[in-house]
Amino acid sequence: QVQLVESGGGLVQPGGSLRLSCAASGSIYTIYTWAWYRQASGKQRELVARLTYDNKATYADAVKGRFTISRDTGKNKLYLQMTTLKPEDAAVYYCKGEGFGDTGSPISNWGQGTQVTVSS
Repeated sequence: QVQLVESGGGLVQPGGSLRLSCAASGSIYTIYTWAWYRQASGKQRELVARLTYDNKATYADAVKGRFTISRDTGKNKLYLQMTTLKPEDAAVYYCKGEGFGDTGSPISNWGQGTQVTVSS
């Protein structure tokens, strides 16, 4: 069984920064695609950033230039550095990992989410 656990959310003032982390554990052979999503209250979950196996990163237009996705492959960890935060960035942030388990079974797992609040 594979688990993803996010951390690093919290309350930050507009213009501030936060770094989210996501740790994957369990019977993992490889996670080839990582992604961060967010879901604001009353809205649908949306893709924030994605990082592929060859380190190609893509970002939602709303966060380009402010957020950076990165990973530590050896530790099966994913990060999201968020800067110049705006009130509209407030949401529950989820990480998602896609890959294969030790037995070759596919992995497509979500974390439980971490709350980011941007307010003065």
